[in-house]
Amino acid sequence: MTWIAPDTDRIETVPTGPERPMLQSWLDFHRQTLLAKCSGLGTAQLKQCAVPPSSLSLHGLVRHMSEVERGWLRITAAGQRLAYLYCADTDPNGDFDSIGTADPAADFAVYRRETELADAAVAELPLDHRCRHPAGPEYSLRWVYLHLIEEYARHNGHADLLREQIDGSTGD
Repeated sequence: MTWIAPDTDRIETVPTGPERPMLQSWLDFHRQTLLAKCSGLGTAQLKQCAVPPSSLSLHGLVRHMSEVERGWLRITAAGQRLAYLYCADTDPNGDFDSIGTADPAADFAVYRRETELADAAVAELPLDHRCRHPAGPEYSLRWVYLHLIEEYARHNGHADLLREQIDGSTGD
C-alpha cells in the first residue's frame, strides 16, 4: 500500500493586534498551505517533477522547506550548530535532486518536526533580535519571519502549478 499525504486544515491568520502573532499566523498559514497542496497524493505523484530538466516536485518542496526552516530559524536566528538535513557541499540541491528513493512519509514527518523545533528555537527571542546568516549580513528576527513568509508564498505558487499538473486540482 502506498503512503498518501494526509489532509491538513489551514488556520485563520491573525488580522489585528501585536506583530509577533500576526507574523506567526502568516507563517503557519503558509506552512499548512504547502501541506494542503500535497494532501491526498501518493508517493509517485509527490515525486512528479514539473518539466524536464527541472527537479522541482512537491516532495522536493517539502524537503526544501525543512532546510529553510532549519537554516533560517534554528541555525541563523537561534544560533544552533546543526548540519543541514538533505543538502551538503557534495549535494547542494539534495533537497530536490535526491528524492528518488526518499520516503515521503519520513520526509513529511521531518518537516513537521522541523517546524516545531524552529518555532521553539525562536519563541523567546524578540523580533529585534539580531543574527547573522553564515553567508550573509546581519538580520533581525523580524526580517527572517518576513523572508520565510515570502519564501513559502513563492514556493506555494510552485506547489499550485505542480498540483494542477498532477491532477487538475486548483484552489487557494
